[in-house]
Amino acid sequence: MNRGLKVISIFSFTTMLALSGCSTSSTTSSPTDAAKQPEASTASTPSGSKKTAELTVATVNNPDMVIMQKMAKDYEKDNGVKINFITLPENDLRKQVTLDAASGAGKFDIVTIGTYDAPIWAKNKWISPLTPQLDSMPGDAKSKYDLEDIFPSVRDALSYEKQLYALPFYGESSMLYYNIDMLAKAGVTMPESPTWDQVADIAKKVKAANNVPGIVLRGLPGWGEVLAPLNTVINAFGGSWYDTQWNAKLNSPETTKAVKFYVDLLKEAGQPGATSTGFTESLTLMSTGKAAMWYDATVAAGFLNNPKDSQVVGKIGYALAPSQAKSNNGWLWAWSLAIESGSKNKEEAFKFITWATSKEYINKVGEKEGWVVAPPGTRKSTYDNPKYKEAAPFADLVLKSMMNADYKKPTKDPVPYQGIQYVAIPEFQELGTEVSQAVASAISGKMSVDDAMKLSQEKAEKIAKDGGYKN
Repeated sequence: MNRGLKVISIFSFTTMLALSGCSTSSTTSSPTDAAKQPEASTASTPSGSKKTAELTVATVNNPDMVIMQKMAKDYEKDNGVKINFITLPENDLRKQVTLDAASGAGKFDIVTIGTYDAPIWAKNKWISPLTPQLDSMPGDAKSKYDLEDIFPSVRDALSYEKQLYALPFYGESSMLYYNIDMLAKAGVTMPESPTWDQVADIAKKVKAANNVPGIVLRGLPGWGEVLAPLNTVINAFGGSWYDTQWNAKLNSPETTKAVKFYVDLLKEAGQPGATSTGFTESLTLMSTGKAAMWYDATVAAGFLNNPKDSQVVGKIGYALAPSQAKSNNGWLWAWSLAIESGSKNKEEAFKFITWATSKEYINKVGEKEGWVVAPPGTRKSTYDNPKYKEAAPFADLVLKSMMNADYKKPTKDPVPYQGIQYVAIPEFQELGTEVSQAVASAISGKMSVDDAMKLSQEKAEKIAKDGGYKN
């Protein structure tokens, strides 16, 4: 088997996955709803007028995307387009859009994908290149969109063979949040660049002093859930998934030590029922004052400071992603909008995604919803905007986190792959999901960490051999 993605084997497996966890978002649709969406049509009605064009957008159920749906109502009125949103929990979104794009069914015109997906999907021709359409934009529209304003690292991560295949809706790194009052009550302070040992010590002390979880960490199975923060911990401890010869390293002393640290920290100072906790559930705990600390995506900073949704506005402090054997461990990610190759509405889809990722859109969110929740991590102009800087006390630290993130060199020792919180190979979607399930079993106490990593090691070795990475 060569290094290209084997669609039949991988996605037959994906179909059978029993993904755990569910979202508490009221906007979530059933995965089967995607099949019920009407086909877009511009056919004439009996009176001779054209039907409203329709676009179907598959997206994740996080707060930024909820705002996008709200903002899209004005877009619909102004452009005479009907936007159908299919909003899914992250694990379900990955499964649904991957299967649709791989089959060429075109049920979704626009799909929400990440930096991991973009080059892989582009190579497989599942999404359309955007560079030709961007190049052909009229001069004034091109200048207004200002592609060069988007962070180069994010553009590079969304490109394949020098063509851009997705536009970033928001970008993020990772950092540590802490409740200032709770730490003060425990008599501890947080440095701007803590080690994981310092974080663990503080978490235990603030838990005892405040009778709340000292720290919240994701435990929900999924390569984009528990493995997102855990992989940065593995990197920090000097571990990795593979060495330069593609020998699996998931049961190495460094990697095993990192996973044991993560599992023990959850047991000693974390939230109950951790294997049901993903990003959304973690945000709820932190924003309602039911947790003292949280390590996760920088995008959450805006929501923790939004008085419409958060009870801890003005009470949150920020620190860089913790270090250990290695520093500079923040991840790099951008939830982005791409057009499926099977879409029958590519022109309308392009208009929508350039609107939703524009300076104009960011300004509209800032003015209507509050600058603190304006989409972060995509445009330099956002961090130069005095209104945003005034509303976002975390802006400088987020910018530092994004600028420091190096997805090309994610580990202490050299590795043959890119990606900080993932391994940028097509097979990682399968491998990461299986490993996350083993890790979740260790978190819940159903399996020891040593056994979980032994099982994970075997799976990683098999992927390396079957994928043609290792002879």
